[in-house]
Amino acid sequence: MPAKRWTPSRYSALLRTRGPRSVQFRTRAAILTGAILVGVLATLFAEAADRAALVFGGYAQRWHWLPLLTTPLGFMALVWLTRRYAPFARGSGIPQVIAAQADPDAATHSLISPGTVGAKAVLTIGAVLSGASVGREGPTVQIAAAVMGLTHRLVRVPLRGGVVIAGGAAGVAAAFNTPLAGLMFAIEELASAYEQRVTLLVLAAIVIAGMVAQSVQGDYIYFGAIGAHLPLLSALLVTPVAGIVGGMAGGLFSRTLLAMALGRNRITGWTRANPVKFAGACGVIVALLGVFTGLTWGTGYSAARAMIVGVDAPLWFGPAKFAATAATAIAGLPGGIFAPSLAVGAGVGNLLRELFPGDPASAVVILGMVAYFTGVVRAPLTAVIILSETTASRGLMLPMFATAFIADAASRWVCREKLYHGLSKTFAMPAIPKESTAPRPPAA
Repeated sequence: MPAKRWTPSRYSALLRTRGPRSVQFRTRAAILTGAILVGVLATLFAEAADRAALVFGGYAQRWHWLPLLTTPLGFMALVWLTRRYAPFARGSGIPQVIAAQADPDAATHSLISPGTVGAKAVLTIGAVLSGASVGREGPTVQIAAAVMGLTHRLVRVPLRGGVVIAGGAAGVAAAFNTPLAGLMFAIEELASAYEQRVTLLVLAAIVIAGMVAQSVQGDYIYFGAIGAHLPLLSALLVTPVAGIVGGMAGGLFSRTLLAMALGRNRITGWTRANPVKFAGACGVIVALLGVFTGLTWGTGYSAARAMIVGVDAPLWFGPAKFAATAATAIAGLPGGIFAPSLAVGAGVGNLLRELFPGDPASAVVILGMVAYFTGVVRAPLTAVIILSETTASRGLMLPMFATAFIADAASRWVCREKLYHGLSKTFAMPAIPKESTAPRPPAA
């Protein structure tokens, strides 16, 4: 069979279908460029959030009692600003990305617009400066999805739901410096309610974002190289207890948030009618816990890491951090719950240490973190990968998997609906008006 000859017409056709001006080429360029930008922006946002946390930490130490006034006022101001200027910026950011998949192109004008995520970043930093129990990971997911939307708009190609998934998951990969966890989050959490095919290009975008963040931030491990392990007999005893206790506690947290967001009763009616006053009341709770414990401010990273490495911590830390995080989340401030949930999970693990004093403290605490995080997010594979990558405890993988699956089942007993998918129902996208080409009917 004679070989096909390259003619000018065939070359022109190839350029149209696969050249720099083709939809295929522009789509790939938009995704890969977006992935690089996500890695850079996630790093900058992380640096800003960490510096804000240090500023508040110094302020709270120097003016010990003043947060009793400034934290509630900060909560009220942030909720007012959010509702007035950026209503789609409230809360974590992950529910917005889930809701955006229904109509990605329309969402680039609302849920994941540049204006929304710009306000989200500023308001989240404000929440950290107020002492709120928030993390930067959820907002990073929303920011990353918006970056993907922006790159697609710039090159004028349609935005697909799978790319929104990739953007959000790339945010997780970059925020925790864990590319593999980003992949799991895309498949398990963001895409679980939608029949989306995650293509090789989408997966590549997640990995690229994580690798860019890693190259900028350095090859660091989020909680440090712990390398925890647990003997088989001990694992058989600790795993079911950690899974049930942590899973049910995480389910209780999710049920509380969903009840406040979706419930129809006198309490929720009052909170919706008086959102700023309610935020102030939540701020009082967070301030009281922070001032009298000194440990529940912010993400709780330092306390969590101390417990992971075996430092004795007060048994009340877990319940106190749970209350501070719940109060912050239901107040309606912009900010995520990933990092605070890991801190609460460390508190759960710290409680479990009392039941298993002869077992390695680090391993028990990590299993508590896996169980509680799974109970909240209901993504067991993501929980295991995040904790294995952020602690370098790959020798604990089997007990972590068992704990996560038990926790997932235990969480279902308390709260049937997944947290982020339930919260996504509160984000209805406004219709984008389109100019009609049909002739107008004559005036009556």
